[in-house]
Amino acid sequence: MATATVSTLCATFGTHCTISHNPKPLFSQPFNLNRFPSHSYNLTFSPRSPLAFLPKSSESAVAQTEAETGSTEPEPAQIVPAKPPSWEPGLFAVVMIGSRQYIVHPGRKLVVQRLSGANVNDKIALHKVLLVGTDTSCYIGKPIVTDAVVYATVEEQGLDDKVIVFKYKKKKHYRRTIGHRQPHTRLRINSIMGYENYPKVTMDDIKEDSES
Repeated sequence: MATATVSTLCATFGTHCTISHNPKPLFSQPFNLNRFPSHSYNLTFSPRSPLAFLPKSSESAVAQTEAETGSTEPEPAQIVPAKPPSWEPGLFAVVMIGSRQYIVHPGRKLVVQRLSGANVNDKIALHKVLLVGTDTSCYIGKPIVTDAVVYATVEEQGLDDKVIVFKYKKKKHYRRTIGHRQPHTRLRINSIMGYENYPKVTMDDIKEDSES
């Protein structure tokens, strides 16, 4: 029975299929390389470099250094605070700005009348120093202390609080309300310098003058 089935199938395939000993090529036309442009890119591949492995000796050295230090994180840098500038104890000065006199201390702030032409963060020098004093001595200017200078920095150019000016005249129906804000300049006193060579007056000199 199996032999009859196989022979029937072979006869059926023989009627529908033909076997050729000269098979046709896949492409009807030969493959022409000249169709590609002459400036085609030439790709070259370099051999892949092998991976470099860490030698065992270096690995052991790294592990040994980590074990000695105890931690792999770097130590934070030590921050040394800056030392404040040194001044004589009780140092102060009397300066004239415009038509007014002010007592100034190094490191403190001072509000004065508007300084025209001064901008914020400008460094200015005040040369009209009338007096310089410390806890033990005093330098009195005649009228100013020669070579003494007060250095300051402009911090702000602002306005004072508003002041209401009201004008009134009785029986004249006259009413006027005006607001005014006075401009000012805020300074930060940096240092007082240049007074050391000026002749100073001590408490002993004052006592001698008073006794005489």
